[in-house]
Amino acid sequence: MRAEKKVIDQLNKCYAVAEFDFDGKRHIITAAEKTDPCYMYDLEGNKEGTLWEGPGGVMTLCQYPLSEDDDPVLLATQKFYSPNDSADAKIVYYTRENGEWKCHVLCDLPFVHRFGVAQRRGVWYLIACTLKSAHAFRDDWTCPGRIWVAELPENIREYGEDNQLKLQPLVSGLYKNHGFCRCEENGYGFFMVGTENGVYRVDLPEEKGGEWKAECVLEVPTSDMLYQDYDGDGNRELLILSPFHGDTLSVYKDSGEGFKEVFTCGKKMPFLHAIWGAELFGRQVALIGNRQEDRELLAVYHDGTDYVIDVLDAGAGPANCMHFRNGNRDMILAANRETDEVALYTLYE
Repeated sequence: MRAEKKVIDQLNKCYAVAEFDFDGKRHIITAAEKTDPCYMYDLEGNKEGTLWEGPGGVMTLCQYPLSEDDDPVLLATQKFYSPNDSADAKIVYYTRENGEWKCHVLCDLPFVHRFGVAQRRGVWYLIACTLKSAHAFRDDWTCPGRIWVAELPENIREYGEDNQLKLQPLVSGLYKNHGFCRCEENGYGFFMVGTENGVYRVDLPEEKGGEWKAECVLEVPTSDMLYQDYDGDGNRELLILSPFHGDTLSVYKDSGEGFKEVFTCGKKMPFLHAIWGAELFGRQVALIGNRQEDRELLAVYHDGTDYVIDVLDAGAGPANCMHFRNGNRDMILAANRETDEVALYTLYE
């Protein structure tokens, strides 16, 4: 697999990426880790405008699932500037009013890093993960984070600074609660969460007002993960990056008695961070990026015999990436944080 690269913009410490659909069009967006803007582009990479100038600190971008095509709503984390500067972090939402994008607070949630939305039996839910809960000094990890959950309203506009969405803690005591992956099964969503404690599977309530379920499925320190069927046998594998902001890529297979390691990349890749799962050219593929030394963007897949790693780009240092289809082309949008590049890649088998 190979990729043709096109740098479409420069954005200081670009970090989060997403697709945002409204007015009958698909758009791609990227936002910054620091106090910088969020930009929007068409699928060819032409800049369409600025959604906001700041304050930044955006770790996650996510379209609100119950918004209308002519009344778009975008969810985002805000003011998470680093693990050492995120006590004022929150989840916000943006609406378009008279052609301008206006910010509203959904909930204050110190140290919130990742979040996502999913539905089960017509009810939509939010799950949010805090990297930690407090700190007294730089690089203090003594106060673990949590997984937080809430049912989403049909009308998000009822919430604001003075009337915030109430979240409930589901799992506490999670150190370096960093990894986050949304999955689908039997027509509904569930989540995998990666922490120093291991990988947790989080299932939505079976019915409105029901109980959430959370289970640790792999007791290996995990910075991030994907849950896909790489070898094509009908069962998913866990591909993990470890430990926190670590250098090791491994794959674990469910043996029926828990997950067992079946592959570990022999090359160490410092500061593994970018991760996205996609179906490409008939295979389940993990798109992976690291932010130190070679700073590569990689495609990881199983060729029927063993795991293969193709280098798609080097030297850029992606913080995050995502796959999307543009006509008959498979594309990647990457926030190459270490070089301030917003880049599009066209993939070829």
